[in-house]
Amino acid sequence: MKWLVLLAGLTVALAAAPRRPSARDFELEETENGFNIIAITDSSRILLGNIGRQISPQDDEVTFEITEGRDQASGGYKVTISWQGPSDRIFEDCYDFGNRQWYGGPEQKQQHWPIQKANLQKYSIISKEADNAAVSERYWVNSAGWYIYVHPEAPLFVDHHNILDNHICFVAEVTDPYSAKRTRNVLEYDLWFFDDAKQAHQHAVDTYLGKPSGIPDYRMIQYPVWSTWARYSREIDQENLWAFANEINDSGFPNAQFEIDDLWEICYGSLTVDERKLPNLRQLVQDIKGLGFRVTIWVHPFINKDCEPWYSEALSKGYFVLNEEGSPDTSWWNNNGSIPAYIDFTNPEAADWFSSRVQNLIDTYDIDSLKFDAGESSWSPQIPVQNGDIDLHPGHIVQAYVRTVAKFGPMIEVRSGMRTQDLPIFIRMVDKDTLWDFENGLATLVTTLLQMNLNGYTLVLPDMIGGNGYNEKPSKELFVRWLQANVFMPTLQYSFVPWDHDDEAVEICRRYTQLHAEFADEIVAVMQKSVESGAPVNPPIWWIDPTDEEALAVWDEFLLGERVLAAPVLEEGAVSRDIYLPRGAWRDGVTGELVAGPTWLRDYPAPLDVLPYFTLEDSN
Repeated sequence: MKWLVLLAGLTVALAAAPRRPSARDFELEETENGFNIIAITDSSRILLGNIGRQISPQDDEVTFEITEGRDQASGGYKVTISWQGPSDRIFEDCYDFGNRQWYGGPEQKQQHWPIQKANLQKYSIISKEADNAAVSERYWVNSAGWYIYVHPEAPLFVDHHNILDNHICFVAEVTDPYSAKRTRNVLEYDLWFFDDAKQAHQHAVDTYLGKPSGIPDYRMIQYPVWSTWARYSREIDQENLWAFANEINDSGFPNAQFEIDDLWEICYGSLTVDERKLPNLRQLVQDIKGLGFRVTIWVHPFINKDCEPWYSEALSKGYFVLNEEGSPDTSWWNNNGSIPAYIDFTNPEAADWFSSRVQNLIDTYDIDSLKFDAGESSWSPQIPVQNGDIDLHPGHIVQAYVRTVAKFGPMIEVRSGMRTQDLPIFIRMVDKDTLWDFENGLATLVTTLLQMNLNGYTLVLPDMIGGNGYNEKPSKELFVRWLQANVFMPTLQYSFVPWDHDDEAVEICRRYTQLHAEFADEIVAVMQKSVESGAPVNPPIWWIDPTDEEALAVWDEFLLGERVLAAPVLEEGAVSRDIYLPRGAWRDGVTGELVAGPTWLRDYPAPLDVLPYFTLEDSN
């Protein structure tokens, strides 16, 4: 094995005598399985983890490099670790979770927070439909102020607790879903050390993640999106769309827009209206606009094989992603007995063809904007062939799709992301189920919000209030609690409606829809700060004090900027909850009382009509 260790600007052989410890230094200690990596300070030796676990020291085709240095501007200390070798080698580096809290990694269906609570078994870090991992970044940060950023060339998998108990392991292996045509394997990552998690995350934003280049549409922030999906599924037609728009209008609830979801096309991918269901869509759109709505429509990147002549046109022009055997055949949730293909957005001609057809739809029917669904790389035929560096596959398609559709303006929404944090558009959480728990239920509304923000996706559009209803319609209690949890997030989205329940539900929902609107200007101000600095729009509560051990573990509260703390009730049947307030003087939004933090408020009363929230008046 070729070893190169660059420590504090000096090149030394691995077998050299240990150096004397400095303010922060590193040492590699050979073990039976790889090397322990040890951080050395003036007062202690900290075992960080075990690296190089799958590599023999006698393997001359593998190169290992470790460099160490300080970033004077930020005060951060960096160690870069790089493994390179033939494509049949496996690189496996593990770091001890310890008793620290960890954040980051892929969006998940069972979204635990902090993430060391989750068990992941050699999990591919790509944007994929499995486990709701539509947003999948290679970034992890912990409560001690360390963070890890894995470079995009690595065919990366992550493991929690299986390879080594209480460890997070990073595995680079050239195997599915990565192409076997890669000529090498590489695992390279930067390990940074700061004084706390807030400093670390802000540095990661500046160095790797990026920040949004603008903010989405103001009316979408202020007032609810009304979607047809959960209420009607695919059973939409001219009559029930018009009836639904009138229901909303008669209710007196405000709106950002009326969203026509699946299924309005004559076949999937045609981008052509089914006139049997919608005989005069242009007139319907004008009528709905006459009620004070804007109108948006649902779009996806697939064409089913039975959707002619569009499928044959795209196939003949080379506009589909092909697998390595040359087939475009893949799958998605609307196969409907057919075999779909995924438009290849890494091909500029294919992307332009798709965009021109979408623009024609907008122009023909006077549509205001679009909901763009899917985009994950796993919908490609496997193993996909894409334009660009093979060592960056299969993530190209995600970026290319999202960047293509982002050109349609600030009212759009997408649901997938991979190194696209800079876009000034809403990114939607993947559908939530109509449940209370961590099986993709209400509990994960808050944890997913935190997860996305800590991955640099600060412009979050939560999915529909009450969930998607696939299992059952939401109860009154679940519906109300879901709305309350959503109030201090960037926007609201209804599909099931308050008047599905009773007058009390309508009144509670009206009050909290209005409360959200009253905070719209503050949400915009926080978004603008995110544009300027990359700060989360909805940070975890430890953002106020990243040294607070209690705050670092809290999963069921969140902030709006650095001034508002929301503590929604997420447990079925609960009429009270414990609330933790970090340091500062907090004004109770319900009672008006001033409370000094840090403190626990035990059994804070929260009957169904109460959303506990607080505003920070003094952070000292």
